[in-house]
Amino acid sequence: MALFEIVPNLSEGRDPAFLDAVEAVVAPIGARVLDGSRDAAHHRSVVTIAGSGEQVVAAAVALAGLAVERIDLRTHRGLHPRIGALDVLPFVPLTGATMQDAAALAHRAGAAIWERYRIPSFYYGAAAKDAGRRELPAVRRGEFEGLAGRFKDPRWAPDEGDVARHESAGAIAIGARGLLIAFNVELATADLAAGREIARALRERDGGLRGIRALAFPFGNGRVQISVNVTNPAATPLYRVFELIAILAAARGIETSGGELIGCIPRAAVEATAAYSLGVTTL
Repeated sequence: MALFEIVPNLSEGRDPAFLDAVEAVVAPIGARVLDGSRDAAHHRSVVTIAGSGEQVVAAAVALAGLAVERIDLRTHRGLHPRIGALDVLPFVPLTGATMQDAAALAHRAGAAIWERYRIPSFYYGAAAKDAGRRELPAVRRGEFEGLAGRFKDPRWAPDEGDVARHESAGAIAIGARGLLIAFNVELATADLAAGREIARALRERDGGLRGIRALAFPFGNGRVQISVNVTNPAATPLYRVFELIAILAAARGIETSGGELIGCIPRAAVEATAAYSLGVTTL
């Protein structure tokens, strides 16, 4: 049986019971929740779910319904950019599955969500139907508040649906991609400008490391957070990203004060980082 993973990002990070609600709607479908984390400052939860193609599509539709029920973006405020209550929904091929299979499931999920809940979707990554929508930041530019204005441009009509946004749930970025690593590093400084310089130096699109996306956020208590996605762990090892952040911070007289992984991480990335840190060639 082909296995897939979905990693829904939902715009709710402050309700302690929210992840229990996610588990409650997913479990009867037969899909398995592998991991869940929430962040109050970002006001966001990230969940990793695995199952067959039918199971992950059904889980995606069920989570869209939960998002409509629980989240109202008209009053939502958090650090992380977002266009939807169920904001990002990537499909990832695992055992016995191809990227083309994952893209087909992404399209099925978008169509089903529109039919049931009237939430429009934009397809990105390998599921993109328009070359200008392949990169997630382009799809999410302008956030929820900018969707109505963007809809006036025919080039930015949703891929699923004929409205700018659902009144309270916005729109969804639905994609197909490979495994990635998401992690945050805290800097012992309140200097957001320095944090943004570091994030810019990391990002591939600004001449940084291959497959790296990075943003800087004010995190309170005199700290700045660097939020990083490693979209190609084979091209850029995790330890190299951590090292570069520390080097760039030290050059500005700033120390790193902590970090966290978001969601699951490929085993190969853990082994490579451990081997590098221990100075061994194999584990």
